[in-house]
Amino acid sequence: MGLGFTHIYYGQGVGKTTRGVGLAIRAAGVGLKVNFVQFMKSGTSGEVLVFANIPNIRYQCPGRHPFILSRGPEAVHHKHASMAFRYAIEAVENGTQLLICDEIMNTLIFELLEKRQVIELLEMCRGKIELVMTGTSAPADLVDRADYVTEFRQIKHPYYSGAKARRGIEF
Repeated sequence: MGLGFTHIYYGQGVGKTTRGVGLAIRAAGVGLKVNFVQFMKSGTSGEVLVFANIPNIRYQCPGRHPFILSRGPEAVHHKHASMAFRYAIEAVENGTQLLICDEIMNTLIFELLEKRQVIELLEMCRGKIELVMTGTSAPADLVDRADYVTEFRQIKHPYYSGAKARRGIEF
């Protein structure tokens, strides 16, 4: 089937997770074994309910993830990232065909994971497992290693006019 490409979806614009969700559903629809691992999220978004009803999608999130405030990451943030990374490695070891690491790039911004870990994961998947990584930024050396790279650019968002995030739309 030719699996084994690396995808990076990054930027300030909305739609990165939604792209990953859509790809997970598309792949599951043709029978691929999918693992969707969320980093730096709390596992309460609408897609989680859909994934529970699709047998060949395994969703994993270490649980509640508090916002990282101006004082920086705390032990709970490091533990969350470490657990999510372990889920990703286990998915590779257990023969997943599509691995989506939602928000893994943001772990690099806050130094919750080391870049070498993400590169090792990428190399473990290359040529065997389709790997999708999302986040707000992407280091140039990871972009160079990827096969698909899409930058999402925000032009306008109602949040900046005072609108609150809406369940089912933003999360």
